[in-house]
Amino acid sequence: MGAKIPRNFRLLEELEKGEKGLGAEACSYGLDEGDDISMTNWNGTILGPPHSAHENRIYSLKIRCGEQYPDVPPEVTFVSRVNAPCVNPHNGKVDLSKLPAIATWKRDFTMETILIEIRKYLAAPAHKKLPQPPEASTF
Repeated sequence: MGAKIPRNFRLLEELEKGEKGLGAEACSYGLDEGDDISMTNWNGTILGPPHSAHENRIYSLKIRCGEQYPDVPPEVTFVSRVNAPCVNPHNGKVDLSKLPAIATWKRDFTMETILIEIRKYLAAPAHKKLPQPPEASTF
C-alpha cells in the first residue's frame, strides 16, 4: 500500500480539479473563502437531474472537511431546501449512510464523489418524483 497523501495535498488536488471544472458536469465545488488555509469549508452545487421533480433546479450545499478528512467523510448539508430521504428535513444535513455507493466510506472518495452520488440518489426512481419545496427556498 502506498503512502497516505496528507490532508492538505489531497484538498489542494480537489480544489484544483474543482476550479478547473475537470469534474462531472452536473456538480461543482470550491472553497467557501479563497483564503481559508485550513481548507475546511467548501461550497458545492448540484444541477437537478433531468426528468425528475428536480429538473432545472440548482442546489447549493455546504461541505465541511474536518481534520480527519479524507479518513472520515466530510459533513455535507443542503443550503437549498430539498425533499429526499437522505436529507434531514429540519437542517438539510445529508445522511451519507443512505447513499449506497458511499455508505461505507473509503479514503479515495472525494467531495465530487459525494455530489455525484447525491445527484444519482435524487434521480433514482424511488425519489425523483417526490414533491419538492418551492424553488429557491433554503434551510
